[in-house]
Amino acid sequence: PFDHYGKIADVTSKDRDSAEWRNGAYKASVEKYKAFKGSGEPERLVSGSDDFTILVWNPIENKRPIKRLTGHQQAINHIAFSPDSRFFASASFDKKVKVWNGRSGDFVATMTGHVGAVYQVAWSSDGRYLVSASKDSTAKLWEIPSGKKARETLPGHEDEVYALDWSPNGASVATGSKDRTIKIWKH
Repeated sequence: PFDHYGKIADVTSKDRDSAEWRNGAYKASVEKYKAFKGSGEPERLVSGSDDFTILVWNPIENKRPIKRLTGHQQAINHIAFSPDSRFFASASFDKKVKVWNGRSGDFVATMTGHVGAVYQVAWSSDGRYLVSASKDSTAKLWEIPSGKKARETLPGHEDEVYALDWSPNGASVATGSKDRTIKIWKH
């Protein structure tokens, strides 16, 4: 429905503040959700733990986890699904980001490059990119699923980067740091 540059099928306006663009984005999001729900795939819940494991749950059908994932060497700080649910990523104190198959829970890749704990991850709206925030005072941009090495490093903070997120249109990333600054990075 929409691509990484914010283009939406059947919408002529490029002004993201216009009612036409907002309505088109809303309709595209609803279509994407309905396509997922109509696929017969059950919704999944994923939890990370300080015992270095990830549990995959199907909460509608069972109160017990359906799969236990291992691979991290330290506690898991954050987990986020890609917008299309094909993947989820986990951030850990072990300085790594791991990508997993969102449907089966199978391991896909390990992203290495941070030299400090990874606190948070966020997906671009089209699911092609992932950013990670770290104690090493950087954020890193990863191309998914192909990139095991960071495509870009976003330096500039003077202390740990605790928070980050993509803009809804995928044009920029905001990072928040212990140095009491917020930086906006253009893609």
